Amino acid sequence: MGQDPGDGERERSAGVQLARMLRRWWEEAGDPPGRTRPTQQALAGRLGVDQTTLSRYLNPNHPAVAPVRVVEALHTQLRAPGADLDRARELCRAALRDNTRHQAVTGTSPVQSADSADPVDDRRASGRSRLLRLRPALVVMAVVVSFAAGMAVQGQLTDRDRTTVAGGGEGPAASETGASSQWPLMRIGGQDQFTPGRALQHLLNAHGYDVRVDGFFGRDTQDAVMDFQRSRDLPPDGKVGDQTWPELVKVVGPGSKPFEVRAAQELLHNTGQGGTPVSGRFTAATAEDVKHFQRSQRLPVTGLVDVHTWLALLRNQRPPVKAPAYQQGGSPLPSAPG
Repeated sequence: MGQDPGDGERERSAGVQLARMLRRWWEEAGDPPGRTRPTQQALAGRLGVDQTTLSRYLNPNHPAVAPVRVVEALHTQLRAPGADLDRARELCRAALRDNTRHQAVTGTSPVQSADSADPVDDRRASGRSRLLRLRPALVVMAVVVSFAAGMAVQGQLTDRDRTTVAGGGEGPAASETGASSQWPLMRIGGQDQFTPGRALQHLLNAHGYDVRVDGFFGRDTQDAVMDFQRSRDLPPDGKVGDQTWPELVKVVGPGSKPFEVRAAQELLHNTGQGGTPVSGRFTAATAEDVKHFQRSQRLPVTGLVDVHTWLALLRNQRPPVKAPAYQQGGSPLPSAPG
């Protein structure tokens, strides 16, 4: 049986060619070895679209035409070849033109546009419309409930509680946004968290120490912590918590030194948002990963790893997928190159 001429025409259509190109970008994002390809779920979050929509953009068999802004964002996020971008823009615009012409003649679209809707989308849109109409009332209700809860908590605070919070005692400090800013506590003999341990060791090296970067809080790490604490007039107890972390971390951005950049990249990579290469270079891709994380935590989206971003990163770490080699064999992992 011969191929339907319509199939050949469809194969040559701009929408299918665009979907194939975007799919190739995503599949090649893990090359060369050492780079991590983001999951479609993580990538969709960075682009501000849902995963189902992104899957359509990347599927030549059932494509939807990705808007130009999404094509450009995919090109950046997936580190696609620079020469592909202009061609992708041309295919995107051509596909949108094809859809417009086809709809004018037949009332249907040969390749579904990102803005076209099916019955399920209509129901979702209807639900969103109802939610938007209810939103003002919900906001007022939330404000009233929050105010009442705040008054109740305030009434329960004793004078001692107020003194502790205001004086920065042993309880959690308050951040500028009013949220708890308690830093994780790391110490020798405590539970080894691996990635936060490596970040700590990178930061110690950023301050001039020569510490093995293995994620293992051993005696050499403790000695470096105690020496750092003495240099900052902190109690030299060898524990890294609310007082020591804020002194250790540095604002990381373009031009930052490799050690502090690696510390931030290690933590970003372990938040589960799709993988950040740990290169020691603060690239445009690293800045985009920082911005995505900041959005997810409702922090100011600056692309710089400031003290609030460090805190959020440390509080949102995942355990290792499997036990690190040093835990399996009883000895630390080899150091990362300095």
